[in-house]
Amino acid sequence: MGTVTLGVSIAVPEPYGSLLQQRRAGFGDSAAHGIPTHVTLLPPTEVDAARRPEIEEHLAGVAAAGRAFPMRLSGTGTFRPLSPVVFVRVVEGSSACGRLQEWVRAEDGPLARELQFPYHPHVTVAHGIAEEAMDRAYAELADFEAAWTATGFALYEQGEDCVWRLQREFSFGGAAHLPLPPQPNFSRPPAPSL
Repeated sequence: MGTVTLGVSIAVPEPYGSLLQQRRAGFGDSAAHGIPTHVTLLPPTEVDAARRPEIEEHLAGVAAAGRAFPMRLSGTGTFRPLSPVVFVRVVEGSSACGRLQEWVRAEDGPLARELQFPYHPHVTVAHGIAEEAMDRAYAELADFEAAWTATGFALYEQGEDCVWRLQREFSFGGAAHLPLPPQPNFSRPPAPSL
């Protein structure tokens, strides 16, 4: 059956999502139109396609245990020189995103994996483009602000054309207090609720 490349993220809603996607394209990032504007919970991960039902069941369980939380973006940051990325900062909702991504990548789950870099929620607005264009993205979006309530997350699959396509949305179940599934290798103690 082969493999597929999946990702899990929280979409940046309209009108902010399209605006940031257009700005990203305007800075010369050719990947902009193939990547919906998002905050990553699971980076691109190659999996056996036959495990898709198990993966979706796992994600449904994570979502059912969660509850909506406020998200706010403000200003810009960069991972340069370590990685050629300029991003819009997540200034509210980052701890909830951190917990979610841990649950998505649970050691005993179908999406268990190590990360190349420590998790840092953000919205990429320029990646791998000329330094001058990266500087422009950093400066021009320095005053960017957006706020919304995150009510769930989504599963995406990357096509052979490198375009990420929505596969399924998962809404939070609204649990006010959520007992965490066993996660023996958390780097910090899990919080009792999202």
